[in-house]
Amino acid sequence: MSKNQGRPPRATPELCRLDRRQLLQGAMGTAVALALPGSAFAQGAKEAPDLAKLVADKKLPPLAERLPSRPLVVPVEKVGRYGGTLRRGLRGSSDHNGILKIVGNQGLVRWNLAYTEVLPCVAEKWDVNAEATEFVFHLRPGMRWSDGHPFTADDIVFAIEDCAKNPELFRSPPSTITIANAACTATKIDDNTVRFTFKAPYATFLEALATPLGQYPTLFPRHYCSRFHPKYNPEANNQAKAANMSDWAALFRVKCGDVEIPSRWGNPEKPVLDPWVIAEPYTGGATRVVLERNPYFWQVDTAGNQLPYIDRLNLGISQDVESLMIDAVSGKLDIQDRHIDSLQNKPTLSRNMQKGNYHLVELIGASAQQMQIYLNITHKDPAMRAMFSNKRFRQALSHGINRAEIIELVYLGQSEPYQTGPRPGHPWYHEKLARQFTEYDQAKANAILDEIGYNKRDAQNFRLRPDGQKIFFSVDVIPTLAPDQVDALELVKRHWSAIGVDIKVNTIERALYYTRGDNNDHDAATWSGPGGLDPMMDPRDYFAQHPQGTRYGLPWALWYVSGGKDGMEPPEHQKKRMQLFDQARGTADLGQRAEIMKQVFDIAAEEFESFGICLYCNSFGVVSNKLQNVPPRYPNSWSWPNPGPALPQQFFFT
Repeated sequence: MSKNQGRPPRATPELCRLDRRQLLQGAMGTAVALALPGSAFAQGAKEAPDLAKLVADKKLPPLAERLPSRPLVVPVEKVGRYGGTLRRGLRGSSDHNGILKIVGNQGLVRWNLAYTEVLPCVAEKWDVNAEATEFVFHLRPGMRWSDGHPFTADDIVFAIEDCAKNPELFRSPPSTITIANAACTATKIDDNTVRFTFKAPYATFLEALATPLGQYPTLFPRHYCSRFHPKYNPEANNQAKAANMSDWAALFRVKCGDVEIPSRWGNPEKPVLDPWVIAEPYTGGATRVVLERNPYFWQVDTAGNQLPYIDRLNLGISQDVESLMIDAVSGKLDIQDRHIDSLQNKPTLSRNMQKGNYHLVELIGASAQQMQIYLNITHKDPAMRAMFSNKRFRQALSHGINRAEIIELVYLGQSEPYQTGPRPGHPWYHEKLARQFTEYDQAKANAILDEIGYNKRDAQNFRLRPDGQKIFFSVDVIPTLAPDQVDALELVKRHWSAIGVDIKVNTIERALYYTRGDNNDHDAATWSGPGGLDPMMDPRDYFAQHPQGTRYGLPWALWYVSGGKDGMEPPEHQKKRMQLFDQARGTADLGQRAEIMKQVFDIAAEEFESFGICLYCNSFGVVSNKLQNVPPRYPNSWSWPNPGPALPQQFFFT
């Protein structure tokens, strides 16, 4: 492994260096699903006391009628007890994924705890043809939505054919159901069997379905959401106008949501498959979100107890990290990593464990990068676009960053300089992509900038563009999401000032961050660079793939996901990577897939579109000592939406 540049070599902690296979395989506990057969299991199942009372009062059907004949059976470290309210914190009005990550893990399939294997979830089993073009999912007979209505193949066909593939709802079908620029076809075989057919091989479809963006097949209950769809309700547009909405699609999104927008958690009437259902919604002005037990939840433990064990979730909404930290050290949060897991907070949280009656769990980093910097190569302004598009300009800025100082001051020496790419130890690790241009060399940075035409300076010694304007641009960063990135950018600002480049550290709210990106209004932006252990699941930094995440070329990504219908046509080197990635997604042979992805990484390294600071390190979370069945360590990833795949429905309080 390359040593750190710019300071004496430091032994990077092994937890920052090991790949998924080394660190996760067999190290995560036993929260996996068992397929115990027969309706007798459902007949003998037991339920929470509050639900049993409703049954006794004839306000709820008996449990055997609420469970599928073959419920998902979840092995647990300890058989739990019913009761209690789990407390967790959200930040502001756009922290909807904080709810998704603890509640929304009910796709057709899901990840195992080790992030190495896809397991049954809503689907109890599946069949795949030899070409990986046809996937047949077998559902659980008798399964129901949270309002008691049957869940069948009709729901999945509706969600895909009438919703996800509808251009009025989605400008282009979600990438998880698309291969080779063509969306799948979902076909009902019978009430409990549905077929997905693709025009090209899609060998990674099951893995894609296990991610949050793979939840579309189970997101839209037909019996409810069809009320707002013109195919089923001719008055849908009039209904929308009466609700002061622009069209039926706007009303549909308010009523039925999407995978990751706030309105998914804003309508208590919408039926779901989740362990808990919305009681107090996530709406403007709310100070908390409350979810209560789903009486029709379709999972049980090995003793036959219907899950979840915990009665309700209370997700308090704070406006700043300081409030969340006060709640954490005071023992007012039962499980929390989101927003408080910066290294700067760890000493405080460690010192107060006894006072707050909690312990720390380890979150294993799946990302490549603590902070990736994206200059907007597709900028609307021609002069800015020309500057950012110059690869030599980007190389100069990268050489102008003192990564050793940032690592020492912001990340407490717990990392090493890194650009992007699969993590060290991963079979696909790419040295050039990961390490090039990371050495701190102001002389080299200045020489490059002089050579490419930025050799004139103003009175403050800042460089001038050929049009006479000072080199100045804003870098968007979300302080509520990544306070460490704000601190790192302040140091980058100082480093770049020394080579004649001026920036503004533009701290903005998350919703505005996305709006600026959607409109292509940003100069530059930061994010934690993904794809360290899961490069096939989140390749946004390797080519223009994510229409909200590939922030150096969002219009190119939109062009890709829309099959060329929207966005901006990208250069040939981008098109080549898009073609290679689609080929890799359709390749079942892992050796061949690795060879194809190496070509993607080779081109990405040559083009050098974005640059990073340092290798992403492991993080941590706080867990109440009263909360049981929480694994001591688990992945930290968007594709493994922690702690969801650890199955919070089997957590319980002593």
